[in-house]
Amino acid sequence: MVAGINPRALLRHETILAILGIGVVAVLAFQSDRFFTVENLLNQGRLMTEVGLVALAMTFVIATGGIDLSVGSIVGLTAILTGVFWQNLGLPLPLAIVGAVAVGTFGGFVNGLIITRFKVPPLIATLATLALYRGLAEGISQARSVRGYPDWFYVLGQGSVGGIPTQLWILAAAAIVAAVILGLTIWGRTVYAIGSNEVAARFSGLSIDGCKLAVYTASGFAAALAGVIFVSRVSTTRSDMGTGLELDAITAVVLGGTSIFGGRGTIIGTAIGLCLIQALKNGLSLAGVKGDGTIMLIGAVLILAILASNIFDRGGNR
Repeated sequence: MVAGINPRALLRHETILAILGIGVVAVLAFQSDRFFTVENLLNQGRLMTEVGLVALAMTFVIATGGIDLSVGSIVGLTAILTGVFWQNLGLPLPLAIVGAVAVGTFGGFVNGLIITRFKVPPLIATLATLALYRGLAEGISQARSVRGYPDWFYVLGQGSVGGIPTQLWILAAAAIVAAVILGLTIWGRTVYAIGSNEVAARFSGLSIDGCKLAVYTASGFAAALAGVIFVSRVSTTRSDMGTGLELDAITAVVLGGTSIFGGRGTIIGTAIGLCLIQALKNGLSLAGVKGDGTIMLIGAVLILAILASNIFDRGGNR
């Protein structure tokens, strides 16, 4: 056991979630013959990539006992800056992308700086920057969108490699890297230690502030990358891009077994939670269920998964 983590409890939650996911997919496939097709599944992979990238980084954030509500606004700000740097400032598109991602990453760094240097609670700090970054995006865009990107740019969000959407390869690579870092490195164990008991971790000589700063910076980078992929997928930029994305990411992370109080969570759990949410959204839509019904059902699944996990955790801890 490391830093109060119960590996059996984590595995138990993931197993329950995987079984629940299989059951949901079976029911949804029965409801619509279009659901369990290669074309539909690949398309859903495209749609969940932006949330998935953010959710991977959010797993680290929540595992430290923190939260990042600004990621959706960073997605929107990065999207707008990509277009503005390219069209308005005349930068080559690759350089515009790098610049926009750098700004988004810096936004995450600012979050971490506010939290670590000025000791502002993560909820308050990122709620404030949510409004700040969204306001910047709207102010810069002036309600105008940018279109007409070169064809090569659309490969990122609309193309495929080996029959698999390009962004799914990016998501898979990011998930593998995140899983290795969180599960097999000293830095990953530091994340767990901070979430389990920050005071004890600090007295153990761990770099608490440095780890938190890196986690929030990585969250900003993931959101910025998601913003560029989003622009490539929809072929335009708007200041409202990414609105509400933070809630989808947090839901996937918590559904995947990461404790909102910190100290517990895995990347594979987040991946299962992400796939389950996307399957519910798509399957219910194909079955003719309206949007509000889908939201209600996702909320019910989240509650049931957490309750089931807590019940089994109590049983295993007796």
